[in-house]
Amino acid sequence: MAKPIHVSGQNFDQEVLKVKEPVLTDFYADWCGPCQALAPIVEELANELAGQLKVTKLDVDQEQELSMRYGVQSIPTLIVFKAGQEVERIIGFMPKRQLLERLKPYLNVN
Repeated sequence: MAKPIHVSGQNFDQEVLKVKEPVLTDFYADWCGPCQALAPIVEELANELAGQLKVTKLDVDQEQELSMRYGVQSIPTLIVFKAGQEVERIIGFMPKRQLLERLKPYLNVN
């Protein structure tokens, strides 16, 4: 079962920017209610979309520099990276069905 990979300043480039497949990064905080509501959906996506989309999570409290670099001002913020570039940004909670629709154009389909 695929799970989201926790990223930090130490492994962000390696796990997010330098990979071939598209990457969804969940910028979150443990104290954030909407983040907690979104967490199970992000977990499901990591498992269901394995091989099509890599899913990572970044704690904004622990990684303030990365959060500032990407202009994350509200959480949860989901950013899709493709070839190291931001291609989509989703701010706030979104039901799974809507989230899948927003992600569909970026999925690696074999």
